[in-house]
Amino acid sequence: MGRKEISCSWKKSTNNIKEVFDFKGKMGAGSFSEVFMVREKKTGNLYALKCLKKKFLANSNLENEINVLRKIKHENVVSLEDFYESRTHYYLVMELVSGGELFDRILEKGMYTEKDASLVVRQVLEAVSYLHDNNIVHRDLKPENLLYHNMDANSKIMISDFGLSKMSEHGVMFTACGTPGYVAPEVLAQKPYSKAVDCWSVGVISYILLCGYPPFFEENEKSLYAKIMRADYSFHKPFWDDISESAKDFIRNMMEKNPKNRFTTEQALRHPWIYGDTASDQDIYQSFCEQVQRNFAKSKWRQAFNATTAINHMCKLQQSRGELPGPGMAPPDWCEEEGPCLDPDPNPPSATERTAATQSEVAPPTQPLIASPGAAVFHSESSAIHMPPLSADTVERGRNQRGQTLQTGVCSVM
Repeated sequence: MGRKEISCSWKKSTNNIKEVFDFKGKMGAGSFSEVFMVREKKTGNLYALKCLKKKFLANSNLENEINVLRKIKHENVVSLEDFYESRTHYYLVMELVSGGELFDRILEKGMYTEKDASLVVRQVLEAVSYLHDNNIVHRDLKPENLLYHNMDANSKIMISDFGLSKMSEHGVMFTACGTPGYVAPEVLAQKPYSKAVDCWSVGVISYILLCGYPPFFEENEKSLYAKIMRADYSFHKPFWDDISESAKDFIRNMMEKNPKNRFTTEQALRHPWIYGDTASDQDIYQSFCEQVQRNFAKSKWRQAFNATTAINHMCKLQQSRGELPGPGMAPPDWCEEEGPCLDPDPNPPSATERTAATQSEVAPPTQPLIASPGAAVFHSESSAIHMPPLSADTVERGRNQRGQTLQTGVCSVM
């Protein structure tokens, strides 16, 4: 592949990045990049430095992602601090985020209430409102992209991973992208959409934060996506018995099927569950933790399977409308707008493994589970390079002094 040259006025050139930073240790590694914890020699500040090889970025949309990140400066958004270029590499200097993922921290607490959930959602809403004010739509909000800034008990929440983010001056987008389970109905239905898709995702996150399982769960993808497009979810007994009516009202407004009637971030921030005193202080820790541990266990083959079914669903939608091209014609632009949507899992499960996993993981209706935990995207506008799905087997990750994985907030192209 040829090299991708990124043009921006604030890019800095260096012949040797080690003249700028002291390297403290590797935090992650992928097929096309490495992430290091570094200390800037001039200031003594710690950062996460993502090192990307130019020769693998010929068809990527990294320039758009960098421009988005450069425009962002908010206390609840992981920031891009600087950008360097050498003859062979690009270097993204990112804010160091070391407090761990949202669910992990909640599970550690020992006590958890609606008020805690409301505080998390408020911080997310304030950050998303800031993004929307700057004509940026995140398009992939989910719990995995919500990180704690540090290990302090009162650490703030940070939004990370802007690989699917979009600067939208005109407010309307068309590319089908997002994570199964968190994507809005209008995206699945192949309709033009707006920044309201982020508000839907915040509603899904809020739902999960109060019960520990996703609002949409089915044993097959066809039923799952049909439910999402109908906005067909419930507040199941006994999991929601102790949750306030105010919380349920907030979620209903965020997960409104019609995006025109859905809460905006400004409306959401004014809701009494967010900025009032209606969030309950009753401890829901035990029920929440049981469901989180049951519903969000990570599995490599399920991630790959669910990404594939998401794409198959979109293709079936196109085919049912007679929109798929015939032989020799170009594929639909949502599928290969900037490159392949998904590489196959290099180690797919056998039929026996799939059957066993399905039988052991799908629970009766009283104990909801989702067919897709939400680990894979339909289509990334920021990455068109060929790469296998990353997993615990392919990515090394640094750990903090408590033995927890360090998160960088850098994203998209590994």
